[in-house]
Formats: sequence, structure tokens, C-alpha cells
Amino acid sequence: MNSPSPARTGTIVITIEKGLSPKGIARLLKDNQLIRQSFTFELAYSLYYYPHSLKAGEYQFSLPAIPRKIMLDLISGRVLLHPLTIPEGLTYLEISELLAARNYPLTGSFVEACRATSLIADLDPEAPNLEGYLFPDTYYFARGVRAEDMVKTMVEEFRKNFGQQERERARVLKMSIRQVITLASLIEKETGQPEEKPLISAVFHNRLRLKMKLDCDPTIIYALKLQNRFDGNLRRADKNLNSPYNTYLYTGLPPGPICNPGRNSIQAALYPADVDYLYFVSKNDGSHVFNRSYAEHLLAVKKFQLKNHRQLR
Repeated sequence: MNSPSPARTGTIVITIEKGLSPKGIARLLKDNQLIRQSFTFELAYSLYYYPHSLKAGEYQFSLPAIPRKIMLDLISGRVLLHPLTIPEGLTYLEISELLAARNYPLTGSFVEACRATSLIADLDPEAPNLEGYLFPDTYYFARGVRAEDMVKTMVEEFRKNFGQQERERARVLKMSIRQVITLASLIEKETGQPEEKPLISAVFHNRLRLKMKLDCDPTIIYALKLQNRFDGNLRRADKNLNSPYNTYLYTGLPPGPICNPGRNSIQAALYPADVDYLYFVSKNDGSHVFNRSYAEHLLAVKKFQLKNHRQLR
């Protein structure tokens, strides 16, 4: 049981199917050159490790392998975990598309699992789905993980990043958790620059306080996606789209989150910069120009946006 396996280099992945007997497992290990004698492995199990079960699953072993370590791995269920990185700013439908594109080995429907609003009922009793509460991070799941368990893990990670301190801050701002996460989702889609997020947040907070429309392009894009009408281009006519998510038509925040924001955006929504900006415009390099007056904003638009449009033509 302490003698190295016949195979000497690399790694090997094997799958222990459910219901496979210790004898069948020993034979599988022998066939894959992980152990020298199946009888020795089976006998050692019956003498020293029974009644502990050898758990089914997908395992990866480094070679040369030691039979005793293989036995302990199978008993403890140290299955192979597959990494899954969820980028910030994806919708739950886009996460589902990401899983499909990567052929991620899950069981069940991710989209259906995202309708389990009981997971966040205490945080957001109005939520129609888990949009906004699937925390972006890198996760590790075993092959065949249930979609329900996957989204539960993501929601649990959200709770770790939105704890008592964040809830108390939301109360100070007189905002519900749903409003905070909705605002964070707008910030997430407006900029990928961490240092700009508190400034974007300040603009939105200032506009909300003055009852100005937010004029947030990503909300229209989200509305178009809900109607399967977004082709990658946002047109001037789209600003007239009749949707409660259209912040060019309706004042206040949209009905709910438009993506799943990361920690920086959530913190920015809770702690906006102490500035009186009301406008910002993209410089077409990932950063923005911020202004207090509409006149200054128009000059910035002329400098960065109209110039860019002329170059495109």
C-alpha cells in the first residue's frame, strides 16, 4: 500500500461511478496503472478502512501514486474541482451562457435555479429572480454539481460581502438592499475603473436626490436584452424604449439590478465620493470626464464623443 504505482509521470483523471463496489474500484485503479495489485488494495480496504465508504466522483491523481493515499482520497471524497470564474457585471442569463460555452459539468438548469428567490427572501422580498445576488468570483465545483447548489454558493458569497456593516450603511442612506444592489449594478456597467466607481456613484446619488433622470445607457441595453432586441448597438431611438428600466424616460432607479455587481461597485454605491458632480462622459479609453454643470458637460461631449463619431465616419 506504500509502493508507488507502475505509472511514473504526469497526472491521471478517473471517474468512480456510483454503486461501484470496492472490488470494482480496485480493478479500475489497476487497469489505469494506479496500483500494482487490485487484490492487495481490496484486502487493505476490508481489513483497515471498512466500513468507511469509497466515495463516487471524479478524481485526479499525480503520478507516481501511492495506493494508501489513493485510499484516503477516496474515503474523504477529495474529488477533482473545476474552476469557474464569474466576471463582474454579467446578468444571470449571461452566466448561463458562459456555463454553456465552457461546457461546465453541472446538473440541471442554471436559469431555473436562479428563480429560487427563497435564497434572498430576507434581503429582497420583491426579487423575481437572483439577478444582482450572484457574487462574481472564482468558484470550484465538482463535476455534476447541481445548479441549485451552484447558485446557493454564489448567494452565500454575496452575503459574506454584504454583511451587517453594509446593511447598517444602507439604513443610514435610507435605501433598501435591493436599491443598493440596483445602484451598484449601474455603477458596475458604467465603469471598470475602481477609482471612478465612487465618482459615478456620487453622480447617481446627486441626481436621485434632485429627482433628475439617471440617463444611464446600460439600463436601456438591459431592457433591450429582456426583449431579445439588443444587437450590440445602442441607437438614439432606443432612448424612447417604453420600459421601466429606461432611465431616460423614468426618474429614479430601475425596478431591479441590471447585472451582478462586484464588491467595489457595491462599496461605491454605499460610499459615494463627496463631490457635487451631475454629469460624466466617456473619454473612449475606459475613463470618464466629470462635470458639475450642463454647459461643461456639453463641452466634454463635443470634445470626446462628437470627435470620436467624426473619426468613425
